[in-house]
Amino acid sequence: MLSFPVKERVKNFQFYRGCFFPKQWRDRKLILYLMAAEFPFVVAMLTLTGVASHDTYQSLLWKVGYQNGFNSSPDEAIYAAANYRPYKAPIVWSSFLTTYNLVIAVLSVFLLITKIPVHALHLYYPPIATAIHAASTTLFVIAACFQAGPDMSDPTHPQPGAPWYITKSCSVAKSSTIIGYCRQAKGLFGLTIVLCVLYFVEFLVSARSCFITREERLVIIEEREEKKVEREFEEEIMKSPLYPATPGFTNFHPGMMPRTPGFPPMAARGPMPAPTSPFAGSSPSSPFGPRRLAFNRLPSTSSDLPLRNNSNDSTQHIVEQPKGDEPQAGPAPVAPMYFPPPPKKAAKT
Repeated sequence: MLSFPVKERVKNFQFYRGCFFPKQWRDRKLILYLMAAEFPFVVAMLTLTGVASHDTYQSLLWKVGYQNGFNSSPDEAIYAAANYRPYKAPIVWSSFLTTYNLVIAVLSVFLLITKIPVHALHLYYPPIATAIHAASTTLFVIAACFQAGPDMSDPTHPQPGAPWYITKSCSVAKSSTIIGYCRQAKGLFGLTIVLCVLYFVEFLVSARSCFITREERLVIIEEREEKKVEREFEEEIMKSPLYPATPGFTNFHPGMMPRTPGFPPMAARGPMPAPTSPFAGSSPSSPFGPRRLAFNRLPSTSSDLPLRNNSNDSTQHIVEQPKGDEPQAGPAPVAPMYFPPPPKKAAKT
């Protein structure tokens, strides 16, 4: 026997052109816990990237690294412009990196505040979540690679790995302000790595809910067979007559009702006799109905009605029935209605 959650999950599968589209999570609470864990990290990421935007401390860290011999000088762009030489700043020190970090932080916050209500409405389907988490993981991996990028623009001061504020202690800088900026840059890189891992876990959970198990596949095959049998049965019903003939009724035409053996059809029995009234007497077609008898004398000599016995013959109105073939008088002629002539116009004086 298949478990009840498996059947409930299979009900939420949609079949499109040979592919299954799942609509239910294997563990819905797990993805909610991951979203709750994601919230503080994306808010902190948005805060740090907002502080770092507009070159708050990037050029200062670059200069401190050159003073300690860890990387190239930020003045290389000025020397290249003075000598009419092309120059491209390393990605780890470029303004593109700060803008990119701010954009993905804003995007992450927007996706989070959208995912929570949509998931509460049971519209955050696993395939959609898989695509979103895969894209988020890719964006943050690229950001981590940019932040830990090399600086080989100055052959005399090469930086083959991550910048100094990631690989070395912030105490290298003498100023307390630079030490604070160094710690912010370290924290930004650490948040980027944490969000990479978190989005990758969410991607795995979402991708797991997109695949069906062997039990779910068996349930789907069973439901397909049932639908196929039902479809074949409906086709047979549609091909057969609307009312199948029964034994003893061979002259069957569409629209005729079947009959059982020993019961003649309605046409062979003739018209149904009119029901006789108990007040009509011996004649089945008596003109005296229940309403007419109320205005006629009953055929009894003695009556229990005191008013009818004591009343005069002049006050009794008995409706007599026509006898035999006596011609009945037609309706009395009606006098034509009188219409007065229209008034004459008064003579002018």
